[in-house]
Amino acid sequence: MAHRRGITRAFLWLAILAGGPLLGAKLFDLVVLAGAWSAHPPASLAMMPYGKAWPVDTGVFFIPLSAAMLLAGFGALVAGWRTPWRYRWLLCLPSIGILLLLILTVVAFWPMNEALYYHGIDSPKDTITDAQSVAMAQRWVALDWVRVAGATAAFVAPLRALTLPWPQEVARQDPPLVRALLALVLVGVAGFVVWFVRNL
Repeated sequence: MAHRRGITRAFLWLAILAGGPLLGAKLFDLVVLAGAWSAHPPASLAMMPYGKAWPVDTGVFFIPLSAAMLLAGFGALVAGWRTPWRYRWLLCLPSIGILLLLILTVVAFWPMNEALYYHGIDSPKDTITDAQSVAMAQRWVALDWVRVAGATAAFVAPLRALTLPWPQEVARQDPPLVRALLALVLVGVAGFVVWFVRNL
């Protein structure tokens, strides 16, 4: 069990080292960048951090850190799976939390980013009206607070897990069905990551 403890703690440290900058940058992105481009749509949409005016896309920063968090979260969860639930739930938060936030990003934010950006530059691909852009920008900001809350939980949980004593008791081995479901979940996560990277 000692080697599992060492591996779990290493993944927890990785989650903290990736999660701190990720959370800080997310707050900056929401308060400063989104605060600027969502202030007075549609005119303010020209300040969205995309296109030729911005040599670095914000995704170039967020995606590697999110990937590191996802890897660290699931690594800690798998390595610490035999810990009791009073400890294991702290390992579930960063892994499942970051996965859900990435799914939210794909499902909700990618379409909104595209629609708002095209509207802001008067692209032929523009599909929304000025009134819709105002409502969409407000929805974007509101949903982004959900991402900030999720990133906070994903950062605090591994920090808390590291400050607690490592449990001495070992949880009973899961039935074959539970282990099979866990394996399917991990395969699904890997598939999502591959799809996510291919669609960047």
